[in-house]
Amino acid sequence: MTDIVPLSSAREWLPAAPADLPTHLTWDEYLAWDFEDCHAEWVDGEVVVLPPMRVSENLLVGFLFRLVMQFVERRSLGCVFFMTFLMRLHEKPSARTPDLMFLAADHANRLTDYYVDGPADLAVEVMSPESEERDRATKLLEYEAGGVPEYWLIDPLRKETYFYLRGEDGRYHLSPISEHGIFHSRTLEGFRLKVDWLWRVPDLDPAEALAELSD
Repeated sequence: MTDIVPLSSAREWLPAAPADLPTHLTWDEYLAWDFEDCHAEWVDGEVVVLPPMRVSENLLVGFLFRLVMQFVERRSLGCVFFMTFLMRLHEKPSARTPDLMFLAADHANRLTDYYVDGPADLAVEVMSPESEERDRATKLLEYEAGGVPEYWLIDPLRKETYFYLRGEDGRYHLSPISEHGIFHSRTLEGFRLKVDWLWRVPDLDPAEALAELSD
């Protein structure tokens, strides 16, 4: 098993935020701010700077994007967004940038020029040592309270996956994976994700995976 970097150690290599980056902004100020190359989310007035993504994580997100995008486009299901597009939630005011998110065509009225105003139908986060606490706890609770129906949390270091479905009680519940290692999405009806695909990136082409989906 790959060694996991402790959170305290992971933070040591994080780049410092730009000296002129504000730490607190109103929502309108955040939207108007020129972040240039700085990737930052907004949580109840606080500006949260995110570290650069590793190559392996980027390739994994890219694979999932192409896989989900092709599935969605073939069925005209809605829109798929990649990494830096904002999802604004109102319960605890926040604007997050999931690594991947899907917005169903029925909810197209939530889409603005700069962000999804309300919950996406699916949010995906690929976890790193630095983001573990944020993805496993903070974002999970935010997405749950904000009404995101399906949340995928992928841990490439431990090769673990967590697929959360929001129940009628408003809480997330882990969805089972079949004995053949396949997750069946509820939000993307008919979409099947073979967990083993995730650990074969970048060697596996999304077209090969989609061909398996149609078997």
